[in-house]
Amino acid sequence: MKRQRAVSVELTTSGPPRRVIGISRVTVPVSIVEDDASIRQILTEWINRAPGFHCESVHDCAESALARLPAEKPGIVLVDINLPGQTGIECVRRLKPVMNGAQFVMLTVYEDSAHIFDALKAGASGYLLKRTPCDELIASLHQVREGGSPMTSFIARKVVQSFHKTEPEKTANAVGLSPREREVLELLARGYFYKEITEALSLSISTVNTHIRRIYEKLHVHSRAQAVAKLAEMPARK
Repeated sequence: MKRQRAVSVELTTSGPPRRVIGISRVTVPVSIVEDDASIRQILTEWINRAPGFHCESVHDCAESALARLPAEKPGIVLVDINLPGQTGIECVRRLKPVMNGAQFVMLTVYEDSAHIFDALKAGASGYLLKRTPCDELIASLHQVREGGSPMTSFIARKVVQSFHKTEPEKTANAVGLSPREREVLELLARGYFYKEITEALSLSISTVNTHIRRIYEKLHVHSRAQAVAKLAEMPARK
């Protein structure tokens, strides 16, 4: 018998999601990895009603996603954590290396730091809670396609709070970041887009790109989410 789960996704009835101004008309395929059939249906409806997106496929377990997603080639994948069999985090960890063009966003009920950072380290680009309303979820999809890392505000606060914890010593990967690179990385962690970083720090876009490339090289990472996870392990700046 299928286990009972609380369904915390709230389907609004106020019409289609708000249109986001300035978004490309290219339609992005989105896949869903979620074992609850009612949640899959709600998410499918939301995505298919949203301009710029369509639901490419749905999967009720990690094993199905692992077998089929690489061939389906979605641009964005929404992944639950608590799946039967392998977890959603393990699913992302295994799919990320073979689906470099896809962005993975966790959509879960888990709010604890361990799940958050395990998901980011596995390669997730964002972390949303299932109580996220429709318009915010669609806005998050737009943020992902623009290169952002959306997080529910509560989750973002947990990430920021982790920066303030003093560790006894720096991790080996943290050694070598300049003060400016650290500033850029902290803004990335707060969800700033590259253009917003240029304005906040009065830098050119080419300089910001150079800083981010060097940050990735020094931390031995390949994405914003992985860099944010590394930042959480570093001591707070004095």
